[in-house]
Amino acid sequence: IRHVALRRAEGAVCTEAAERRVRLTSVPELFLTAVKLSHDDTGARYLHLATEDTNNLFSVQFCTTPMDSTGVPHILEHTVLCGSRKYPCRDPFFKMLNRSLSTFMNAFTASDYTRYPFSTQNPKDFQNLSVYLDATFFPCLHELDFWYEGWRLEHENPSDPQTPLVFKGVVFNEMKGAFTDNERIFSQHLQNRLLPDHTYSVVSGGDPLCIPELTWEQLKQFHATHYHPSNARFFTYGNFPLEQHLKQIHEEALSKFQKIEPSTTVPAQTPWDKPREFQITCGPDSFATDPSKQTTVSVSFLLPDITDTFEAFTLSLLSSLLTSGPNSPFYKALIESGLGTDFSPDVGYNGYTREAYFSVGLQGIAEKDIETVRSLVDRTIDEVVEKGFEDDQIEALLHKIEIQMKHQSTSFGLMLTSYIASCWNHDGDPVELLKLGNQLAKFRQCLQENPKFCKKSKTNNQHKLTLSMRPDDKYHEKQAQVEATKLKQKVKALSPGDRQQIYEKGLELRTQQSKPQDASCLPALKVSDIEPTIPVTELDVVLTAGDIPVQYCAQPTNGMVYFRAFSSLNTLPEELRPYVPLFCSVLTNPCFEEEEHFKVLVKMTAQELANGIPDSGHLYASIRAGRTLTPAGDLQETFSGMDQVRLMKRIAEMTDIKPILRKLPRIKKHLLNCDNMRCSVNATPQQMSQTEKVVEDFLRSIGRSKKERRPVRPHTVEKPVPSSSGGDAPVLHGSQIIRKLVMEPTFKPWQMKTHFLMPFPVNYVGECIRTVPYTDPDHASLKILARLMTAKFLHTEIREKGGAYGGGAKLSRSGVFTLYSYRDPNTIETLQSFGKAVDWAKSGKFTQQDINEAKLSVFSTVDAPVAPSDKGMDHFLYGLSDEMKQAHREQLFAVSHDKLLAVSD
Repeated sequence: IRHVALRRAEGAVCTEAAERRVRLTSVPELFLTAVKLSHDDTGARYLHLATEDTNNLFSVQFCTTPMDSTGVPHILEHTVLCGSRKYPCRDPFFKMLNRSLSTFMNAFTASDYTRYPFSTQNPKDFQNLSVYLDATFFPCLHELDFWYEGWRLEHENPSDPQTPLVFKGVVFNEMKGAFTDNERIFSQHLQNRLLPDHTYSVVSGGDPLCIPELTWEQLKQFHATHYHPSNARFFTYGNFPLEQHLKQIHEEALSKFQKIEPSTTVPAQTPWDKPREFQITCGPDSFATDPSKQTTVSVSFLLPDITDTFEAFTLSLLSSLLTSGPNSPFYKALIESGLGTDFSPDVGYNGYTREAYFSVGLQGIAEKDIETVRSLVDRTIDEVVEKGFEDDQIEALLHKIEIQMKHQSTSFGLMLTSYIASCWNHDGDPVELLKLGNQLAKFRQCLQENPKFCKKSKTNNQHKLTLSMRPDDKYHEKQAQVEATKLKQKVKALSPGDRQQIYEKGLELRTQQSKPQDASCLPALKVSDIEPTIPVTELDVVLTAGDIPVQYCAQPTNGMVYFRAFSSLNTLPEELRPYVPLFCSVLTNPCFEEEEHFKVLVKMTAQELANGIPDSGHLYASIRAGRTLTPAGDLQETFSGMDQVRLMKRIAEMTDIKPILRKLPRIKKHLLNCDNMRCSVNATPQQMSQTEKVVEDFLRSIGRSKKERRPVRPHTVEKPVPSSSGGDAPVLHGSQIIRKLVMEPTFKPWQMKTHFLMPFPVNYVGECIRTVPYTDPDHASLKILARLMTAKFLHTEIREKGGAYGGGAKLSRSGVFTLYSYRDPNTIETLQSFGKAVDWAKSGKFTQQDINEAKLSVFSTVDAPVAPSDKGMDHFLYGLSDEMKQAHREQLFAVSHDKLLAVSD
């Protein structure tokens, strides 16, 4: 624990007259100390977590409880970030992404709160929390910003008043995209129906059919009643001194307010006296393995208030025992029944509302099996209440939690603020929630005193909802008709003066978006604030079990050992390659070689892939666009693209799955084979000696090929493994460690255009260009150019003018330059914008300030914190030594206007 920081914190609290009721609590299991305070004049609550972590985080959170589905908290979340009293420039949030070394900067709207977190490792950068403070407490909330971020009526072509009026808006399009996801539809209805009395009965993010009912005045009123210190919770985390945080937050925000009594408390849900049922519809799933099995059903129970931290902890554990893993009761009863393809959405314990709930069911079932699933749920609960759980199941889960507590992630502060957000939002004690060690100890004690402690019965719970969802072939058509009717009503009610104003406002908005932006009022770091060199990562690469290279990296891992194995595919026959992802997904599942069990795993995998498309459409589009540019791109499409989604759909539809099952042992012979393997280990220095012995024993147990296997691609280049610091390659017994890199000298990139027709009202567009890899000097310039194009051109064209939720450019390590858009109402126009972006880059219409901002943004990614478990992975996976990374760093610093013009050609 950082004792000096804590002493400073105590001193700061004592000298600030505005602070009182200080509570310091050590949380040794998370290696931190909690400082909990409240503000006298406003009632604002504050939690600081002092730790040695250098990735410091600030967050401000407001309890936001809408009573309709117009999306007012979501649209407000967007609009407050469009300029404020101190920073009146347009869109300061996106501009700060290029003027900061932040490791995270975003905003979230939940069902009952809105949160604004950002993190950085730079002390000077951390003071930029003033931008968030001013944005949330003193936003401009201009009407044009509401129009742009929320919704508006505008001509299809804003310059032509003869074109039809249509709905536009960033949040409007975002939520249209969100509700193309059937899982999202089901989850939203589940919460709305199970908790119907108050704010949980509405869509806080906004229902696209209700968003056009929100007015600018209502938005401003919601801000006035909800974005006040008396309704706020401040959170800081890390090793920066607390007194500076308190002083800045008090002076820039809290001192400007007096205490009010916010009416944002969520009342308890009135319990039902008998169970309820609801049926809803959704769009058909074009990737469903069986068109006649697209129904989803779940049974859900209301649980106690989440502010009882031990009760919530216990119920969460019980939920995991009920649903997690192939040995859990509900997996055996529901998944192995073969009735469906996977659990229903939101399975398990859900603690994000004032009262938690437990939900379980199946998706991918026939409509006639709804009652069967419901009966299986009831029967399974009765059996668990009668028999309880095996001791080894309980102990395995507790051990898993203990391991998770030891694991150090790079975004630990962000994870903690997310973890405590709901409980703290309802006046629960966030510090008690963090004391996981105490809760584990209490749970073990309860088990010891009462072995039947885990038999918590839900059988008498009358607050029980059965929700079913079936596909409707005309669902999207009906939604479009309702939207068209609403649009028609809005347009019909317009006077000639209203129409003229809409036209003029559209022109004004377009003019504002096209004007050069003055961001001089915003704080900014300088390129000189960036560290010129990278820290050295000490590595040892040795040969184990004969000739298998193993990389050892000593790190402070809290006693955890992280082992990874990398297996070459070059001896694997071509026809087996598409099945490698399936092999990997079932490998650690017990009994996967049993046919019936394998069928279940295949259906689950196919369902998960299909469900992921609405949220990751831009990734699928980009992977597809890059498949013909490099051999690795083709393999990525095979493993992670739409080809894999379609393959899994075909496998899941097969009546006889044995031919696929027979492929797995063949794959195993090639992949789980020491001849094709290299490994890495991250552990504490004290663990290395024992770990080396365990790794060697493990590798010897895997075995080798009895006969030499011919490589599928015979062209390889042998390169010595570089040392971590870039010096001579490691030498053992007079010979160097060699890596064999597969080459395809005959490969020629070619152009391909693909359009996947999906039942979505929004689009995802990707275009890829093959450039140069990481070690080429031009790679650094292309990386800066991608950020420049995103910030200075594509953001304006695709998001501001085009109305897409997001878009930009990025460069992969292999040199594939990708332009993309996300939840986009356009396609052809976006592709044209991609072309214009390249023309813009070639024109050189960017300043040295623009280049410096792009460098800051790129370095915030390059210098993102790396967890102890991941140190040395660039070297292990890609052969990048510290010397190579330092050379690339210097190339990034050296990027100039001339170099950017050169690579844009």
